[in-house]
Amino acid sequence: MKQGVGLSVFSSCLFASLYYFATVLEPLDGLSVFAWRVVLALPVLALLISRAREWKTIRQILRRLSSEWQLLAALVGSGSLLGVQLLLFMWAPLHGYGLDVSMGYFLLPLAMVVVGRVFYGERLTWFQQIAVLLAVLGVGHELMRVGTFSWATALVIVGYPPYFMLRRYLHMKSLVGLWFDMVLLAPIAVAVLCTQEVSVAQQFGARPLLWVLVPMLGAVSCTALVCYLAASRRLPLGLFGILGYVEPVLLFWVAVLLLNEPVRADAWWTYIPIWSAVLLMCAEGLFAWRREKKGP
Repeated sequence: MKQGVGLSVFSSCLFASLYYFATVLEPLDGLSVFAWRVVLALPVLALLISRAREWKTIRQILRRLSSEWQLLAALVGSGSLLGVQLLLFMWAPLHGYGLDVSMGYFLLPLAMVVVGRVFYGERLTWFQQIAVLLAVLGVGHELMRVGTFSWATALVIVGYPPYFMLRRYLHMKSLVGLWFDMVLLAPIAVAVLCTQEVSVAQQFGARPLLWVLVPMLGAVSCTALVCYLAASRRLPLGLFGILGYVEPVLLFWVAVLLLNEPVRADAWWTYIPIWSAVLLMCAEGLFAWRREKKGP
């Protein structure tokens, strides 16, 4: 149990470090960093799939693609949705949208609760109802404060639920589904790297430190993924979900302390209700996990 908790927290710290890492990869822009992340992830995923002995499953899915166009469309949709989120994650800290994206990750679990109620008929618990209400108050305050809602925040909230719904429809193991996502994104990533105005060779030649930093990007990204998957296998689902809130907290402080994105005084009335909603969700998950641990 302790090892699983440590792996989960460590993976959240590594994902948060990626948020800042994009800013030290000059002259690479967000699109290039995204492309390198996809390309470097494929060998690690291949190794993980080999260790999990899932190539047979992948071959079975490939054979189905020729006769099941719905499956192909779902896989393309899944890869596209994930690609947008990966690109946003690497682009946002370079363009002053770090806080907005962290807000999206705070709101995402609450958005998933609403999706579960609307599309799957799942009943909201008392905790969830209060949490959703608090989140609505925070979002409402933001709308009154600035007259709009950040598109980057909205993209996280609106973009991830269809992705998870597609993954649910596909009934694939997380590692297998992620492999297909990355394989579909790989041609785009390679095209990005090959069609830049300044070639990869020129970029690395102008700044030799990239020979170290870009492999580090791959190492950090892949280590985070491996730790995340390992934690998911070692922890009860409830506790694993609670620990998932560590990442948006870290993203927020990376944006404030390292990326120097300001938080205006009146913006705290947006964050406080949303953070309160997150705490309620954590409390509910913790209570459920403790009941499950004690048993009947």
